[in-house]
Amino acid sequence: MAQLAKLRLLLGSALWPAFAIMLLMVFMGYAVFGPSGILAWGDYSRRLDQRKIELAQLRKHEAAIANRVKLLDPRHVDPDLAEELARKQLGVTHPDEVVLPQQ
Repeated sequence: MAQLAKLRLLLGSALWPAFAIMLLMVFMGYAVFGPSGILAWGDYSRRLDQRKIELAQLRKHEAAIANRVKLLDPRHVDPDLAEELARKQLGVTHPDEVVLPQQ
């Protein structure tokens, strides 16, 4: 009986440290393998590179649109752009011009 009590005391005293170690292992596993863990950094850097490329393309497109808006300013319209837009909307061409349809 005395040995059973010693065994029970030993197991009882080892239970909390074992639980703490298991909990620590779970947190460490999550820190390494989780969605924001160490192994996810490679994916983050790859996605960041893709986003930088996409941002550069969008800024280029934004600059083109801003330039077109600037050329259409009512106070000083670019005559070539105004003529191009008027011809496109009215369907007016000179007899010697060839119209290529846009797709």
